[in-house]
Amino acid sequence: MPVEIDLLPVGVAGLGESPLWDHRSERLWWVDSTGPTLHACDAEGQNAEHWVLNQPIGSIGLAKEGLLVALADGFYRFDPDGAKLVPIAQPEMAPATRLNDGKADRCGRFLSASMCTGANVRAGGLFRLDADGGCERLEDGVTIGNAICFSPDGDTLYFADSMDGILRRYDYSGDSGTIGPRADLVDCRDQGSPPDGATVDSEGHIWVALVLAQAVACYSPEGQLLRSIPLPLPYPSCPAFGGPGLDTLYLTSIANSGHRLVADHPDAGRITVIRGLGVTGLVEGVYR
Repeated sequence: MPVEIDLLPVGVAGLGESPLWDHRSERLWWVDSTGPTLHACDAEGQNAEHWVLNQPIGSIGLAKEGLLVALADGFYRFDPDGAKLVPIAQPEMAPATRLNDGKADRCGRFLSASMCTGANVRAGGLFRLDADGGCERLEDGVTIGNAICFSPDGDTLYFADSMDGILRRYDYSGDSGTIGPRADLVDCRDQGSPPDGATVDSEGHIWVALVLAQAVACYSPEGQLLRSIPLPLPYPSCPAFGGPGLDTLYLTSIANSGHRLVADHPDAGRITVIRGLGVTGLVEGVYR
């Protein structure tokens, strides 16, 4: 059966990122990174709410209470009811960098990568936030960290520096949160774009936003291209499975990134909704 592609009737973002399905409240969350605004709605785009924060938002994750928010300078807990940010930790980052893409692992930690905002390329890194608030740098030499996601069993971490164009894989220890050596899985530039955000379905396939190719690609754990789906909006930025059955794929998009990516499409910055893929996602990890 052909897939059904539509647009969510809410939420225009300048720099849409980090869609996140909360299975507990059956709400879809996402961010306008440069808004900087945190958005939420139901599966159909109704009952929308938003909160304006005080600095650029890199990514969000589920927390035991509320949300975990990776802002430009560090990690915070966000209470939607009280609209309050509580600091957790600030990793040691190089000047002219900020936190960007991030995701909780299967054991209650949160990983976030930084990106360079100035000319000092490869000054970013990949960071792990532990339950006690401690931070550890896992990787160096990153310019725009993206595509963080985990295999269904949590033993594999996927990650990319969008400037390299390569989707990487690492062995990942659920016990310690440590990573093994880098292995290059696939060069997404073969499909006309570097990788942006990514997610994993219940079968272990990796879904990657091809931001410059206006498509989302699905790769096997071995790096084989399984599907590539053209999208109606330019600059798709990050996918996430959601909906009550976790069988809907939501993709944020970019209208104006603040530097190179500026779209003239009238619906740029909205969320694309894909149904009928025949696959389901996974319940997101919760930072504890």
